[in-house]
Amino acid sequence: MHSLNSLRFSSLEICAGSGGMALGLERAGFDPVLLIEDNEHACKTLHWNRRRWDVMQADVIDFDPVEHQQVYDVDLLSGGLPRVQSAATVQRPESDREWKLLQAAVWLAHAVQPRAILLENVPELVTSEKYSPVRDWIEDNLGDENYLCTWHVLDAADHGVPQHRKQGFLVAMREPNFSKFTWPSPSGAPAPTLGAALEATMASRGWPGAAAWAARADEPAPTLVGGSINRGGADLGPSGQKKAWARLGVEGKSIADEVPGPDDPVDLVPRLTVRQAAILQAFPDSWVFFGKKTSVYRQIGHASPPPVAEAVGRQIALALGTRP
Repeated sequence: MHSLNSLRFSSLEICAGSGGMALGLERAGFDPVLLIEDNEHACKTLHWNRRRWDVMQADVIDFDPVEHQQVYDVDLLSGGLPRVQSAATVQRPESDREWKLLQAAVWLAHAVQPRAILLENVPELVTSEKYSPVRDWIEDNLGDENYLCTWHVLDAADHGVPQHRKQGFLVAMREPNFSKFTWPSPSGAPAPTLGAALEATMASRGWPGAAAWAARADEPAPTLVGGSINRGGADLGPSGQKKAWARLGVEGKSIADEVPGPDDPVDLVPRLTVRQAAILQAFPDSWVFFGKKTSVYRQIGHASPPPVAEAVGRQIALALGTRP
């Protein structure tokens, strides 16, 4: 529960991934009593970076809060859920895992009774008419517990992240806290460009083309796409995404083991490394990822950039600051 002395809040995070949302929420004042994630490598990433966090490798669908009493009455239930697909979600929910995870999150809110709920997913979940049955189902079921819902799309580039990444968010609270919540405004500062974000790393091994490359990469990066565990190796996504990266001077067919060196040509079209991908997601340099290249890239690509989670978390904390 919220402590007036510590000014910290408690949280339960599901589908925690490699910790982007949890890190942002930590900065906003939320300390997790438990983080649930089903990927072994992502769990090890969380353990490596925050030894004090209680991390549980489990499927949220199977999680029973009765066995973990510390999760009851937390201030916040949060999660970046796997990306639902509209056709699958609306037309065949009985066989769609992403939809089942969304349902599990709602039922968990019923059981845990958090003061606030924060769920992140595709922007279309907020904006598309195809998703209206899903939104209605969520609002009706949370409404049974007197939660009110608000939906919003945020672009990470509006919050200091060097990447255009649109995210759909749901925040739910009861009154009187709900009326105190407002979505974060854009920072007002231009987002760092791809070149500005990565010039230092591109030059770190002495590549003579780094400065010229950075000057041409004069826009925020396109959205990083994490890919599916059912696909092959790590790359920057389908052909349309690769073309967007190519326009800014990045080869998207694979992820590099290291940045260009002194013997590489000045006009090389470089590939990204996993550490550079982490920079574009605004992870701190100190954040260490467990696993081999493909696993690490997927952890990074699926993450919620910490500054965005922090911005939303601060607004939730403000709304929770006054009890009824």
